Amino acid sequence: MKKRVLLTLLITSGIITSLSACAEKTVPTVSDETVTTEYISTTIPIPDGPVGIVASTDNSYSENTTEEAVMPSVTDETSSQITSETTSETVMEVTNNKGIETINGITYIDGVLIVNKTYSLPKDYNPGVDATAESAFKKMQSAAASEGLNIYISSGFRSYDYQSGLYERYAQRDGYAAADRYSARPGHSEHQTGLAFDLNSIDDSFADTREGKWVAENCHKYGFIIRYPKGKEEITGYMYESWHIRYLGVDMATKVYESGKTLEEYFGITSEYDE
Repeated sequence: MKKRVLLTLLITSGIITSLSACAEKTVPTVSDETVTTEYISTTIPIPDGPVGIVASTDNSYSENTTEEAVMPSVTDETSSQITSETTSETVMEVTNNKGIETINGITYIDGVLIVNKTYSLPKDYNPGVDATAESAFKKMQSAAASEGLNIYISSGFRSYDYQSGLYERYAQRDGYAAADRYSARPGHSEHQTGLAFDLNSIDDSFADTREGKWVAENCHKYGFIIRYPKGKEEITGYMYESWHIRYLGVDMATKVYESGKTLEEYFGITSEYDE
């Protein structure tokens, strides 16, 4: 009889303990602090084009979050146009059937910054001498020196304002029509890109010097082209300038050099002022 009473007490105690344990199990409440939401932002980096090319007026760019891209209708002149509203600036990209992109007023074709009589630069585009182009020139200069040749930069980067004054002086001296054959109007000079250099004497005689001949045959190996070749004035818009080289990067410069074409012919573009 005592065993039955003890067993009953133990069973009863166990049930009570189990019920007590169940009562202590609670579901925690969810507070505002425990709820998090992750946002994935979409950024549109501003390309820096070919090597050394800068796509912003302050030699830098920021990747801003864009909320929406607007795709307008396509016309004959424009195949696509994207307007992106960012937190600090508006970037306009226009692409036509020749693959031309205009970003912040700067024109690119296949990543190559284009400046000539047709395509201009903004007045406040002021990158200074491009570091990559300068480094490439120093390598070329060293290679020439190893062969007993002396090449050097006589004119490099020029700002919009500097080019404006230079062009006006030439025009006052020789007339505007004559000046347009050998000097760019402000905003249309490759020197404003920081990617173009005038070498040595800046004179027709440079073409016949040992240095001039070496540059013409070898500059593409270092990423440069003779920008205004002989007999191409109707295409480039400028007289033959054996001393004017333009940095494109080794790959692109070699392609243009081997094609035997000017940059305008290579990309199928014009170089003409509106008036």
